[in-house]
Amino acid sequence: MSGSNGDSSQQSGLFSSPGEYFSEVVEEAFKERKIDTYPMVSRYIVDLLEHYLFAHNLFDSEDESGRKQRKTLAELLLIAGQSNTNERVKLLKKLGDSSLYISGFFGPSLNRKVVDVGYYVEMGTTAYGSLSQTIQEDTFAKVYREISRQFVKMVDVLTYIREKSITTFEQDLLRLNEIYEQTGSEFAREQLTKAGVITAPVKSTGNKKQ
Repeated sequence: MSGSNGDSSQQSGLFSSPGEYFSEVVEEAFKERKIDTYPMVSRYIVDLLEHYLFAHNLFDSEDESGRKQRKTLAELLLIAGQSNTNERVKLLKKLGDSSLYISGFFGPSLNRKVVDVGYYVEMGTTAYGSLSQTIQEDTFAKVYREISRQFVKMVDVLTYIREKSITTFEQDLLRLNEIYEQTGSEFAREQLTKAGVITAPVKSTGNKKQ
């Protein structure tokens, strides 16, 4: 993987797109986890993160009441096995991608369910392995084979990014709370309220609200 180019926008924490942000955090995660793999693999993880920025991509459809529905992993695998090549590739990719994303970002909550994270890891590994044997393009076959081989490490990458995001969010809340306490800023109060943080009344200090 290539090193940082030292761009001033990245150094200042400003990014022009989600892809630019994900590219940096994925690179950082691969370095932190000491994962050595093909550049195309890290690019694939960036694309996966961009895809799941939209929560509806985790679901297949809506029922009559508007509730989101998602096929089980076993159902996807079964349908994939009975489908033509093009549909099989599509379903195996969806199975692998969703298993990887859910394992990385929702792993702790899965351990409280009947189906734990180990099941998602097993299904994701199987899906990417089957995918590598199904598609014709050598480059993508190589990527899918590598993700299957290092699936747990890819989960670790996403978990690292999740924890980093939580830490950044908490730091932002602390900073907003500090601004609110010091200045009585209405904007800071509104952002804290949206995040579910209960703000205490600001002591009268003579500071004007922003």
